[in-house]
Formats: sequence, C-alpha cells, structure tokens
Amino acid sequence: MTVIIGCGNLLRSDDGAGPMLIRKLWERGGIPGVRLADGGTAGMDVAFQIGDANELILVDACESGAEPGTIFEIPGEEVETPPLKDLNLHDFRWDHAIAMGRWLMKSRFPKKVTVFLIEAENLSYGFGLSKTVDTAIDHLADELCQRLGGKKIEA
Repeated sequence: MTVIIGCGNLLRSDDGAGPMLIRKLWERGGIPGVRLADGGTAGMDVAFQIGDANELILVDACESGAEPGTIFEIPGEEVETPPLKDLNLHDFRWDHAIAMGRWLMKSRFPKKVTVFLIEAENLSYGFGLSKTVDTAIDHLADELCQRLGGKKIEA
C-alpha cells in the first residue's frame, strides 16, 4: 500500500499546500490502493500515519527562493533529519518523523520514500492558496493519480 501524507499549516496560505493536495485527491475520489492522510503541522502524527505502507509520499510547501509553484521531487533519505538530542514535540516535523519511523519500524518501514516540496508564494497568515500554488497542486495531483492509479482522475 502507498500512503500520501500532506503536511502544512492551513492558516498560513501556501503552507497549507500539503493538506490542500490531500483534500483535492479526496474530492476526486482518491486513488485506488492509496491511503490519504492530512498530516497538518504535527510531525508525530505523520510518523503514526505511515502504518503498513510499502511506499510513503510526503507533500509540503517550501521556501527555497525558486519560482513560486515549482515542484521538487526528492528521495526521502536526502531530507531525513536524524532524531536530535533534546528534541521536543514543538520542533518535531515530518523530516524527524521519517527518521523516527525508520528507527521504530526497522524492516517494516516503507522501502520507498518520496518528498514533494512545492515552492510557496505567500506564507503570511490567512486561509487559501495563491493561484500559482493552487495550480501546482492540481498538476501534482494529476501526476500522482497517473503514477499510482494509472490514469488522470478528473475533478
């Protein structure tokens, strides 16, 4: 089974890209054989959502200086942060969740982890994505549906 987890804060405009992608996939009827989860801002929740997945896909916003709406596809091990000494739950993010999940689950941890980061245009307080990031989310939703479900699922 594949699990897609959308991470981010819905109250910080484009930072809500991950959860909004999950909502779009739910509205489209999902992808057969794929579990969708809104990871929000709680990294610990992300770790528990992994469950029995063979493949894990994480989606979040980023701020790298690239053109807004740019989608980066990164192997999970390249962005995995090892657990840090004195780490607390307020600092625990999805990159820590990957490391913790790998440590806890050992051989049961998903063999394939992919992270999709979407370059944000606006991270200020407020609900709703910028048009640029919303368009990028539509493209990523189409791509994931094609890769995992074998077809484009129309909204």
